[in-house]
Parts: sequence; C-alpha cells; structure tokens
Amino acid sequence: MHITYHGFSCFKIVAKTEGRGSEDVTIIFAPYDKKLGLRPPQGNADVVLVPHPDAMFSNSDILRGEPIVLDKPGEYAVKSVNIVGTDAPADPRGGLDRGNTVIFTLDVEGIKIAYLGAVGMDLEPEILDKVIGADIVFLPVGDEAGIDGKTAETLARKIEAKIIIPMQYKTKGMKTKGLRDEKDFCSEISNCPKAKEDKLVIKVKELENKVMDVILLDVV
Repeated sequence: MHITYHGFSCFKIVAKTEGRGSEDVTIIFAPYDKKLGLRPPQGNADVVLVPHPDAMFSNSDILRGEPIVLDKPGEYAVKSVNIVGTDAPADPRGGLDRGNTVIFTLDVEGIKIAYLGAVGMDLEPEILDKVIGADIVFLPVGDEAGIDGKTAETLARKIEAKIIIPMQYKTKGMKTKGLRDEKDFCSEISNCPKAKEDKLVIKVKELENKVMDVILLDVV
C-alpha cells in the first residue's frame, strides 16, 4: 500500500485488491478546491471519499476517469474494498455550526484504515467503537473550528491505532485561514518524528510491532 499526502485532508492510497487477478485500486480522500492555494491531486481515481460537502473536501470533478464518489453514511463494497461511512459532528458544538462529517473506515490489503475527515469534537462511544484499534488513522489536528491538539491527542490515545497520520493543519502555500500547524498536537502526543516522509509504503506484516507511531507526510 502506498499513501501520499496532498495537503489539508487529502490523501491518495494505491493498494492491491484481493483475490486472483488482483489489480491496483486508487482511493482519493477529500479532494479540495484550488482556492486552498495548493495544487489539487491529479489523475485517475477508482474511489473518492468525500467527508463533508464544503469545497475544501469535495472537489471530485478535478479527477479523471469515472470514480465512484461516496459522500454519505452507509456500507459499501467497491473493487473488493469494504468501506463504512458513519456520521459525526464537524464542529465542537455538536454539528450546529458545520453540520456532520462522514468518518470512513476501510479494509484494504488486510489493513484497517480510519479516516476522521472534518471531525470537530471528541467522538461519542458508539462512533468511537467503529474506529478503535484501527491499523492506520488519519487524524485532523489543526482546524481552529474543529479539534485542537489536545483533543486530537486524547482521541488518538482512545483509538490506539498502530500508525497515526496527522492531517488538516497548516502547511506552506495554503491561503485558507483558520488552521494551526501540527506543533500543538506533536507537543501533546510527544512522539512526532523530526522529519517528514515523502510517502508511506506499508504492508500488513510491518504493522505487528507498531503502537501509536506518528508519521508526518510531506505534501506532494
């Protein structure tokens, strides 16, 4: 599995489907509008996951091909990838300001992924149950209208994922307001690496001995 970061909340995963004659599947999370100031992801996609209707999470028209776009709660199976979407509040006031976001959990290459999209507050127990024990969690850490570094750290410790990948924080070139950088979260979690990686290449067997490893990815 190859994971690359395109900034804000946008990632691309390229993975192998299961079974005989397996092929690559390309999954894009939260493609954003170019007004963000960064270069949106390009190319083909098989699946696009849209956690929130705001243009900073939902610009799927920029992608080529005929991707399947998932933007609502539910259970899906696409190219041998099992996906579950669950509603959660997108702001600290329980969704009164920004409505709900869709949390996505995926099973890909035997790896459980939890994508927390535009989550705006700590998760209720029934929602938390769906993401606890994920192998990889994509976690927002810098949205001033969402969860702060301390809340993100608390949530990370509840989920106890093997790998934590921070997202939705300020990076070079962004024009949008209302974002902090990742430093508050890193101060709270205390095990962020000093250097960022260009991408993450991971296999299920490489996850066995990992416990809440934080990986920071450079924007590509």
